[in-house]
Amino acid sequence: MEPNLPDVVLWSIPAFVLLTVIEMVSYRLHPDEDAAGYETKDAATSLTMGIGSLGFDLLWKIPILAIYMGVYELTPLRVPVLWWTVLLMLLAQDFFYYWSHRGHHVIRILWACHVVHHSSEKFNLTTALRQPWTSATVWPFYLPLIACGVHPAALAFCQSANLVYQFWVHTERVGKLPRPFEYVLNTPSHHRVHHASQGGYLDRNYGGILIVWDRMFGSFAAETERPVYGLTKNISTHNPLRVATHEYAAIARDVRAAGTWSERAGRVFRGPGWQPVPKAGAAGAGEGVGAGTEASASAPVPAQAAASAPAASAPAAASAAPAPERTP
Repeated sequence: MEPNLPDVVLWSIPAFVLLTVIEMVSYRLHPDEDAAGYETKDAATSLTMGIGSLGFDLLWKIPILAIYMGVYELTPLRVPVLWWTVLLMLLAQDFFYYWSHRGHHVIRILWACHVVHHSSEKFNLTTALRQPWTSATVWPFYLPLIACGVHPAALAFCQSANLVYQFWVHTERVGKLPRPFEYVLNTPSHHRVHHASQGGYLDRNYGGILIVWDRMFGSFAAETERPVYGLTKNISTHNPLRVATHEYAAIARDVRAAGTWSERAGRVFRGPGWQPVPKAGAAGAGEGVGAGTEASASAPVPAQAAASAPAASAPAAASAAPAPERTP
């Protein structure tokens, strides 16, 4: 029997609109020259990407739901939908969200989907609506939950709740919260770091609702200097189609220019800033370097990929000394 759970996103739309209007008015009444603030074309692009993602998500959900239901029918396990099991499912979904989010930063073909959300040089509540149109790369990360007996409808509820929570963290109008909240939850301060393009902030703070996963797995960085938002080399366009597809086009160009099958695979499945070993054997990054390592990030970023790449992740450094900024 399918769980009867509310549509969290639908019920939250009035709050999204109200909070966005309040934030816009706050910039009018109390402007902050150092804040990224609002820009009409940028906000319009974010809204367009958000509306477009709703339509494309409906298409992707058809095959994804078929796979989920197939796995759910095959597993003998069942998780009942009770108040306390819903809390556990929310916790588990947030855990797998962390790994999905991290994977979409350190594997280039997945980054091509997620880069859309990082393509704005502004950081406000409309940025939360800048969602990809190719989110079909997310579903494999949640298969363990379905295999453990979580109904696909219950998973959809948890994903919606996670998405709604993250709306409010896309703002510069909220400073740091009291320490207990900052230690446990994803907050605007933590998420500003995630959207920043400085070297020490790159590929940090992947958490959705909880920031404890980043603290546990070495990808946390606290907000110190004011973030600079966007990509290491910005795409400078408000064309929604290009925003949605520019990194896929860059991957295609790099694959066509690659000289070996090994390099072609690296251009697709390694980190966004990965480079093959120079034939002359020069010192630097090696082919054996993984997509999520600091050494991978130190290699020159390919010209095409640099337009959107945050370069490869270096979460092991966590909140220690900032990592060197990657060459765009």
